Amino acid sequence: MSVATSTRRGPAGPDVSTAQPRKRAKLREFHWFVPYLFLVPVMMLFVVFFAWPAVLALQLAFYDYSIVNPTVFVWWDNFVHMVNDPRLRRAALNSLVYLIGLLPLTVVVPLLLAVLLNQKLRAIGIFRFMYYLPVVTSMVAVAVAWRYVFHDLGILNWALTSIGIVDQPIQFLLDQRTSIWAIILVEGWKSMGSYMLIYLAGLQAISADLYESAKIDGAGPIQRLRHITVPLMVPFILVTLTLEMQDATQIFTSVYVLTAGGPADSTLSLGYYIWSLAFEQFQMGYASAISLVLWIVLILMAVGNYAVSRSKRFATS
Repeated sequence: MSVATSTRRGPAGPDVSTAQPRKRAKLREFHWFVPYLFLVPVMMLFVVFFAWPAVLALQLAFYDYSIVNPTVFVWWDNFVHMVNDPRLRRAALNSLVYLIGLLPLTVVVPLLLAVLLNQKLRAIGIFRFMYYLPVVTSMVAVAVAWRYVFHDLGILNWALTSIGIVDQPIQFLLDQRTSIWAIILVEGWKSMGSYMLIYLAGLQAISADLYESAKIDGAGPIQRLRHITVPLMVPFILVTLTLEMQDATQIFTSVYVLTAGGPADSTLSLGYYIWSLAFEQFQMGYASAISLVLWIVLILMAVGNYAVSRSKRFATS
């Protein structure tokens, strides 16, 4: 007589059909922390290279610390000194000029380039690569190349004198009237591709039916850009504006390579001034205080842009 096999052994044996699920449930309950183990290397890097230095900088903002001398607690003296620092006011004013001067090159021009590069044209990928190439190029290399462009015997002065616009070469980096605009041109040319990529991603998310309907209604390219593209790209414009604000206040490499803050502090930026205080004048405490205030200002600007982007006006546009 054949004996039928069963998953159960009997009244006294374990229930195999339910034992395996219970075992797996216990394993899941015991190993709930396993996914978080993958975050440990990243969190260690975050703590070592960001969180801990930020805490130290916050602490140093209330101290007089110059590496070689003993640390002295000065409470609010560093912040009071900021009010009476003429170089800090000049650096803040220059950073404001950087911010305003970079707006066309980082907000307006990249949007127009993105609209052009969003077309279905042959070899359009080559043009996208060419516009994005400066972004992945070292800023030091870019600044050195532009230094030869701005030289009195460089290609820019050669073109201007050949056309007859000027009679004598212009000292772009040595003239207070032109030096800051030279930095703006370099920074805008370097970062234009990254903002263009943000806009390009936003444009590809817009339905083509909207443009087709506008064409049927007789709307031209300018009208489509004004009434369809720009309103729908407002969130992306605010993102690029926030990034541009942060970049404009932290300009360093181009100033360091091209002008070193000169002539007569005409190109001195907040980023370069903080670095100079910390690593040239060894005023670590004062530099940390300025960095703390700048960090708060950047957060407020980012929150302001976020509040504008979440407003009902733009949410329904």
